[in-house]
Amino acid sequence: MVDLDSEVPPLPPRYRFRDLLLGDQGWQSDDRVQVEFYMNENTFKERLKLFFIKNQRSSLRIRLFNFSLKLLSCFLYIIRVLLDDPTQGRECKELNRDCYNQNYTPGTIDWSPIIWVNRSLPLWGLQVSVALISLFETLLLSYLSYKGNIWEQILRIPFLLEIINAVPFIITIFWPVLRNLFIPVFLNCWLAKHALENMINDLHRAIQRTQSAMFNQVLILISTLLCLIFTCICGIQHLERAGNKLTLFDSLYFCIVTFSTVGFGDVTPKIWPSKLLVVIMICVALVVLPIQFEQLAYLWMERQKSGGNYSRHRAQTEKHVVLCVSSLKIDLLMDFLNEFYAHPRLQDYYVVILCPTEMDAQVRRVLQIPMWSQRVIYLQGSALKDQDLLRAKMDDAEACFILSSRCEVDRTAADHQTILRAWAVKDFAPNCPLYVQILKPENKFHIKFADHVVCEEEFKYAMLALNCICPATSTLITLLVHTSRGQTAPWEAFRQLTGTKQTLNRDSQQSSEQWQKMYGRCSGNEVFHINLEESTFFAEYEGKSFTYASFHAHKKFGVCLIGVRKEDNKNILLNPGPRYIMSSTDICFYINITKEENSAFKKQEKHRKRHESKLSYHGASRLPVHSIIASMGTVAIDLQDTGCRTSSGPTLALPSEGGKEGRRPSIAPVLEVADSSSLQACDLLSDQSEDETTPSDDEISAGFEYAKGYPPYSPYIGSSPTFCHLLHEKVPFCCLRLDKGCQHNYYEDAKAYGFKNKLIIVAAETAGNGLYNFIVPLRAYYRPKKELNPIVLLLDNPPDMHFLDAICWFPMVYYMVGSIDNLDDLLRCGVTFAANMVVVDKESTMSAEEDYMADAKTIVNVQTLFRLFSSLSIITELTHPANMRFMQFRAKDCYSLALSKLEKKEREKGSNLAFMFRLPFAAGRVFSISMLDTLLYQSFVKDYMISITRLLLGLDTTPGSGFLCSMKITEEDLWIRTYARLYQKLCSSTGDIPIGVYRTESQKLTTSESQISISVEEWEDTKDTRDQVNYRSNHRNSTSSDQSDHPLLRRKSMQWARRLSRRVPRHSGKTAERISQQRMNLYRRSERQELAELVKNRMKHLGLSPAGYDEMNDHQNNLSYILINPSPDTRLELNDIVYLIRPDPLAYVPNTASSRKDSFCNTVGQDTREETQL
Repeated sequence: MVDLDSEVPPLPPRYRFRDLLLGDQGWQSDDRVQVEFYMNENTFKERLKLFFIKNQRSSLRIRLFNFSLKLLSCFLYIIRVLLDDPTQGRECKELNRDCYNQNYTPGTIDWSPIIWVNRSLPLWGLQVSVALISLFETLLLSYLSYKGNIWEQILRIPFLLEIINAVPFIITIFWPVLRNLFIPVFLNCWLAKHALENMINDLHRAIQRTQSAMFNQVLILISTLLCLIFTCICGIQHLERAGNKLTLFDSLYFCIVTFSTVGFGDVTPKIWPSKLLVVIMICVALVVLPIQFEQLAYLWMERQKSGGNYSRHRAQTEKHVVLCVSSLKIDLLMDFLNEFYAHPRLQDYYVVILCPTEMDAQVRRVLQIPMWSQRVIYLQGSALKDQDLLRAKMDDAEACFILSSRCEVDRTAADHQTILRAWAVKDFAPNCPLYVQILKPENKFHIKFADHVVCEEEFKYAMLALNCICPATSTLITLLVHTSRGQTAPWEAFRQLTGTKQTLNRDSQQSSEQWQKMYGRCSGNEVFHINLEESTFFAEYEGKSFTYASFHAHKKFGVCLIGVRKEDNKNILLNPGPRYIMSSTDICFYINITKEENSAFKKQEKHRKRHESKLSYHGASRLPVHSIIASMGTVAIDLQDTGCRTSSGPTLALPSEGGKEGRRPSIAPVLEVADSSSLQACDLLSDQSEDETTPSDDEISAGFEYAKGYPPYSPYIGSSPTFCHLLHEKVPFCCLRLDKGCQHNYYEDAKAYGFKNKLIIVAAETAGNGLYNFIVPLRAYYRPKKELNPIVLLLDNPPDMHFLDAICWFPMVYYMVGSIDNLDDLLRCGVTFAANMVVVDKESTMSAEEDYMADAKTIVNVQTLFRLFSSLSIITELTHPANMRFMQFRAKDCYSLALSKLEKKEREKGSNLAFMFRLPFAAGRVFSISMLDTLLYQSFVKDYMISITRLLLGLDTTPGSGFLCSMKITEEDLWIRTYARLYQKLCSSTGDIPIGVYRTESQKLTTSESQISISVEEWEDTKDTRDQVNYRSNHRNSTSSDQSDHPLLRRKSMQWARRLSRRVPRHSGKTAERISQQRMNLYRRSERQELAELVKNRMKHLGLSPAGYDEMNDHQNNLSYILINPSPDTRLELNDIVYLIRPDPLAYVPNTASSRKDSFCNTVGQDTREETQL
């Protein structure tokens, strides 16, 4: 059977013989036509053009070959000059050799040495070959690049130079007589320069990279300068063959001396052609070189603005991080650099700043300081461009910090820019760790892929909320997240600044010195981490309870263990409680001056311990203390006796009073492993009180039955669920309005509601989603219901409906449309009986023509509140930390002026927190969210800092993790005496871990600084009690009570009042000055009375009772400060507030629902002081 597929089809009649030679593609079908497609025209010229010009790689080879030919021709010329002898010229062979030895006569030139040279036959052959190849290549390229204008091709300077250098050699082939004719082959250096420029361009085209304009310009300048010098050398040398017969080295020496404008004169041209050449070359140099230098200088200035590139070699050998910002301010830069380089491990890192704006003058001056110029590189560019990310070598960076511009009017737009930058960096360098700062919480879920995220409004409002419950939480967090050196204020320097005289009371000096030293030393505490099995602090507590390890580590080493993290779990647990057993693989987090790796330990002598143990009572000397032996991070800790002292030991017992015998209260020991009986006795669920279990009749009648649960509605995506006190049913929106009645209630001001607890007022511009984080910590489930404060939101603009949906489930949350500029609005919202007034910085004022003026309106408004309501606790947020010196401003207060000078000295020393000694910051009355930028920077070294801060602020709730709270030291608690005993008392009873103390003291003032408020009538009332002026009362309830602390001041003021009542004019010397000062103080008192009358009149006009305003006291002369992890021997004082990390109540289920008070458990048996209320 015949295979049909193998049969050859008949030959079509129209096919020709040429078609058969091309193949049989078209035999299958008569209607199919073969079409070939070409990128270029399929002609011989186009193919040559593609090979010589268009194709980058082949064109690069051609230009490299051309460049080599030009260099070879110049090299052959130099060889010809070195082998040449002027006396052996072809045309001079008939002349006598003596003609060259004749003396040179000016005006007569022998042209034969200039026209004719001695060229050997092999050298002539090489030069002719090079000339033929060069001429052929030039003609071919001219033909291929011809575009219709032949004169344009012929009159080009490279073409003319090629004709001058190549055509004479070709002529000598046909006319041998001209073989020794001089040809200026040295002009090929300019053709080599032209070929080099084209070769560099083709090189960058071939490797697909953009060439640097700076590199190209430098290359052109150097090649131009070399060509000028080489042309001048060869021209002078050849022309002087008829004159001084200079060698090439002599010509080089002459050109260098001439072009450098030195001009020694030892070598000079003798004939006019060489002189003319020197003049021409100098003129050319004066025209060409300045143009080249100008272009180079322009490119250099532009490169300085853009920052150039970060070297790939440096990126592969050195470590660097990239800082991406939309605009770089000097404060932001210095905060980042000071905090980043504060860690010793980061000293060798480079910081590459990528910013789209041009560097301003202040930043430029700072980056020129040698300390930063070698480590900080500024690049002008955008993170959205891959070219700029490539310049910054983002793919090799150790980390990328992306910061938002908080000074923008539209903060949402600023967040959108930050999100795009984060996406661009993640797309370009997926393995680069991202540290992102975002402003608004609703935009946070867009950058969940980032390794570390800090949302400004989340942290800000949570910190403001905790400030209302735990005073100065903002200062506590700020000090913990800063890398501080434990700054102290030397008393001698402070005494010189204040101008304190030696006649002052010595106790006053010691008081002022003491608070600054204690506060400055404790501010150096930070959070560190270490593995338990590798730790000297905690290794011995493996298998023991967390509270046992925390207490004994503090007693022995002075460190405060606050949390742990299991090896197989990423969640950090703050104070997991006494039931948590320490494991060898646990990561321990502790607060200390320095980390354990930088600490040295020394054991005390045993005989010293034995000697001390014989003493009956030693007070604070028995307790362990820190011994700082070096300020560079090395701490030597005195190791005390590791044995557990008995609970009835003499150091923990209350000293007997006046020989009174009886059983004294003691503190129970902290158990190694907590059992169920001890946990019940110690009442771990301390927040369960009567109001938690069985509501009272008043609460039932008032409808205050709250439920615990998660808020059913969140105003934004990404908020962490928090267990809170909630209402059973949401409140109608009309009932949330404080100042307007509705069908459900008829109250129109805060006084009418009859709240049992004082208000917390928040003054903000708008009800943003971040304000939700202010309410949640204040309504957390672990807050006792009886201690919940009503929250009033004083808003400039009405809130949105979705925000009202979120807050209507929380109890006692109201809003009011008004402003702190209006006194009537303040009175309606209940400012006269408010516990705290929180003033949030307004977004509309953050952008100002002058940066630091962004806080002007907020500062003036707060100052007005400070003057009108002197006892109101005002917490203010500012944009710039430097403006906090204007809070509670007193122009003639010498003490504040002295602190201002002290701040300047601290800033000169390079302190990261120069403002830390300012009274408003130390007291927690003011803070700036920019101070928390260091939290993001520190997370590069301590990746756990953001998690710990969120747990402390209540932004995150981890099952089993504790929470931050506080307790106040009352008179009944002073028997505990020291911080170490308090630590033991807390650990052995409630399981709480103390981390610091908030202390308030009466500010000691000199005579010129005090606010004297005594009047003539008061003299008669105090006449009988004058002998008691030295008695110091623990409870000061009047504005003049602080004068009793200064007997001299009290006595002087009384003498002045007596003289005034008797009208005896004794005005001489210092007495007249003192009387004038006291009159000024009385004027201030009258001014305060006028302000009080103004407020009372407005309250009467609004129908409000002024009774609450009459009870307000003035505490402006008090100073408050924080002691983070104070030394164990620190004495407790009345009204101290202790910061506690309390265990999670939901981690333990009690067996009984017995009602207990929040108190310490005492194990002394039948003692009358079995329970001590704290």
